[in-house]
Amino acid sequence: MTNNPKRRTILVVDDVPVNIQLLTTYLASEGYDILSARDGVEAIELVRKHLPDLILLDVMMPKMNGFEVCQVIKSDKDTMFIPVIMVTALNELEDKIKGMNAGADDFISKPFNKLELMVRVRSLLRIKFLNDALGEKVVELQKAKEELRQLAITDGLTGLYNYRYFKEHLTQELNRAKRHKLDVSVVMLDIDHFKHYNDTNGHPAGDTVLRQLSRLLKDNIRNIDLAARYGGEEFVLVLLEANKAAAKIVAEKIRRLVEERQFEFEETQPTGKITISTGVATFPEDGQEFDPLVNAADQRLYRAKQSGRNTIFVD
Repeated sequence: MTNNPKRRTILVVDDVPVNIQLLTTYLASEGYDILSARDGVEAIELVRKHLPDLILLDVMMPKMNGFEVCQVIKSDKDTMFIPVIMVTALNELEDKIKGMNAGADDFISKPFNKLELMVRVRSLLRIKFLNDALGEKVVELQKAKEELRQLAITDGLTGLYNYRYFKEHLTQELNRAKRHKLDVSVVMLDIDHFKHYNDTNGHPAGDTVLRQLSRLLKDNIRNIDLAARYGGEEFVLVLLEANKAAAKIVAEKIRRLVEERQFEFEETQPTGKITISTGVATFPEDGQEFDPLVNAADQRLYRAKQSGRNTIFVD
């Protein structure tokens, strides 16, 4: 019987019907599902369509011999790990070497003994089962690794990228911009009177505003741009290949959308609305490294807040 509750499928390839019938009888009695092909071309089609767990492959066949079929199967990344047992009346060492070079995993000679056949089949199916299990574990580990990476670079509250990833991303993009003489703009924005909103309405309400603003940012930048939570109620955008004029247009659009949006409890704000202040800095004129560029945007954000809030500073 098989080593796994899942029924295993075996493809039998032989141009002699009686040989197919004999192998089918032996294998079906052990609980395997059987597919059959009469020539190499049909065998390759069935392998690609059904991905059997093992192939019993006759050597001497019309159209394509077993060596050629095995070579095709083992050259395809989707089928290369399917074990192949070559079934042959040939017993010469040269033929076995030829089969091994084609990728065969084992040989059995005609006329074959049923007990020997079953032992070889079970052995290779167990190897296939272990290989499949290993492959699944590798996929699971890769998925877990990616999930951990996402957790490491994502802000838990808003779902935006965090400061760590923002710094890594902007540094890379500045290096690229230097090589290709491209513009990169940084837009820093801050929710006006956010401490007042939190103190008046509670932190859960404040968290809701942060999430809603984050969604608004993501929905109003291009796929090549980046939105991140800089810290607290402060956010940052990285706009690739965007000069200062283009960045100002994006910043103004977002400022207006925030001003026009209705946030819960915003009537408790000093101005009766949730608004943002924004500072814009552009590579290369405002800074050619991470710190000078971000500091320039941050200083302009401060000036926007000092000048009355709900505005943008670009110079």
